[in-house]
Amino acid sequence: MTEVIRNAYVKDIIPVARILHEWNSETPWLPDLHSLKETEEFAEMMIGRDWVSVIDTGDVVGFIARDESEIHALYIAPHAARRGMGQTLICHAKARSDVLNLWTFERNVDAQKFYLSQGFDEVLRSDGSCNDEKLPDIRYAWQRAQR
Repeated sequence: MTEVIRNAYVKDIIPVARILHEWNSETPWLPDLHSLKETEEFAEMMIGRDWVSVIDTGDVVGFIARDESEIHALYIAPHAARRGMGQTLICHAKARSDVLNLWTFERNVDAQKFYLSQGFDEVLRSDGSCNDEKLPDIRYAWQRAQR
């Protein structure tokens, strides 16, 4: 399978939204706050701001949304999970920034393990009062080592 990382196009709105919506729908502890249509509008906004890079294997199987140093989303389609694509997207982001920051939910233990394995450090915890889901979350940061 040949993987290409590329900037997302308008045609990628639906696949990006479906990946995100599917993860949200299949995560039992996550409140169901947004319809597929609302998720498509969110994907359209992120792509319109040129935040999104996708992994394309003939189909979009994952994406990262990054605004400068802030990672807003990183998701891989379930059928493509655990094949190193998340790491590929993080490496792609690291090659373009000296600093990266992100939030992940406290209950998302797999994401926490992943980010720690990629050299991120926990820098802050929140009670979730500032996120839409109102779930406790954790702030992670990565910084390129000084030479």
